[in-house]
This record gives sequence, C-alpha cells and structure tokens, in this order.
Amino acid sequence: MSPSALRRPLLVRTRDDLQRELSVLRGTGGALALVPTMGSLHEGHLSLMDRARDLADLSVASVFVNPLQFGPGEDLERYPRRLERDFELAAQRGIDLVFAPDPEIMYPDGPPQVRVEPGLLGERLCGRFRPGHFQGVLAVVVKLFGLVRPDVAVFGRKDFQQTVLIRRAVHDLELGVEIEVAPLVRASDGLAMSSRNVHLTPPERREAVGIFRGLIAGQEAFRKGERSGPSIVESFSAVVSGYPAVRLQYAEIVDPETLEPEEEVSEASVLAVAAHCGDVRLIDNIVLGAEEPDPRISHSR
Repeated sequence: MSPSALRRPLLVRTRDDLQRELSVLRGTGGALALVPTMGSLHEGHLSLMDRARDLADLSVASVFVNPLQFGPGEDLERYPRRLERDFELAAQRGIDLVFAPDPEIMYPDGPPQVRVEPGLLGERLCGRFRPGHFQGVLAVVVKLFGLVRPDVAVFGRKDFQQTVLIRRAVHDLELGVEIEVAPLVRASDGLAMSSRNVHLTPPERREAVGIFRGLIAGQEAFRKGERSGPSIVESFSAVVSGYPAVRLQYAEIVDPETLEPEEEVSEASVLAVAAHCGDVRLIDNIVLGAEEPDPRISHSR
C-alpha cells in the first residue's frame, strides 16, 4: 500500500507545520514530488498532480498566489482564490500534503533582497511585456524548493517560458531537483485551461478559442511542408483575425531551449502566443512537430 493510501492529506499554512509534516512523510520513505500552483485548480493542475503521483511515492502541492510575479496594474487582487475547494480537489487526486501559506509566511522579511536573475531568457516573449515577472516566478520556485526539498517538481507546458527558465535555473544553480513538464490540457473546444478563464464572459469565452484554432492553422501549415517561421505565424494570425475580441500581444516561433526567434523552423520549434480577450490575458503554445491534436477537441468555429 502506498503512503498516500495510509493517511488523509493535510493542509498546512505555516513553515513549522510544513516541516513537521514533511518529516513525518519522509519517515515513510520514498521520493517526493512537488506541484507548485497558484490555486483555483482546474483539470490542468490536477493532471500535474496525477503525474506527480506517477513519478514519486509522496506528493506535495503548494497553493500560493505569489505577489512578486504580478506587476503594477495586473490582476493580483482579483486572481481567483478557492482554497477549500482546491484542498478537496487535491485530496481527491491523492496528494499527501497541501502547503498554502499567506504572503507573510512565505516572505517573513518582506520581498527577498537576493533573487535569481532570469537573464535574456526572461526578456523574451512574455518578459517583454511583464518586466520583473519571471524574477518573481524564480524567487518563489527556488524558495519552495528550499522549503520542501523535493526530488522532482512538476510544471505544465502551458507556461512554456516559465518551464524553460526553471529548468535553466535548476541546471545553472545545481539545485538538484528533477523538472518534469507535463502536457498542456485543453477544454473540449481547445482553449488552454487557465485559472483566469473564469473571468471571461460567455461571448469572450467563445472568441478566445480563436487562439487555439490559429495555433492549429500554424501547425497544419508546418505539416504541409512550410518551414518559414514568419509564414507559419502569418497562418496563425490570419485565423485569429477572424475573432475580433482577441487582441494579440505577440505570436512568435522560437527555439524550445533558447527562446530565440526562428526564421527556419523544425519539429521541435514552438509557436508561442499571448493575447487579451476582454481584460483577461491568455497565453498558449504548440510544438509544431507534436503528435496529432486530440480528436475530442473541435477545430471548427
């Protein structure tokens, strides 16, 4: 019987409680996986928890809306918070421990004076429009690694640039954590699952799927033999232009490790995009040479 089956998951809010319960968990033996989240869990998050349980004997999920990764005028105050529901969903997925600190617990001395500098990787794509965002992401991720000491941490591919930066930080700083990037999870109409989707009005929600359909158009152009990055981006943009509520912020084809724009693309190249629909910012991406799209997802308007 696995350790997860022996005890009900626990919700802890303080550092002392976290360390006490981690000590109990580690006493049962086995590898430990961490799933960092900002809460308001959906099937995308829950798929990460499933993956964590596949990879390790013990699993911890964090629920923390990190103020350091929100810039002025961004949606920190209205970011959805549903801790009781999140805990129940995590429990249903067999998570052993949920760590849900308040900001003063995570940052007892205020914002960290020493942080990880994301460098050029943090200045591309979303970094051009969200200065300081990835520095805040790396600050909380490295802190969580220090508090939990996981053997493996699981992140979702929807936050593609974030996963590239975290992998690079782990490599460059010798953090000793295996990083697992799980597949992106979509709704039945193709919209990438995101906690922010709850803020879309019904008409905006219908328009937002234009992002996915544009990505599919770009991928189909690649499969038909197109290898010009700008031409594939044009295929994407031509579809999205038919959805007036979607306002593109960027659409680029980049190298999956360096994030450098690619004029000539390959199967591993990533078409990454960000757009606003109403006042909700959405991000998405697709690997041009990935497996066939899920047949359960509709590709038509």
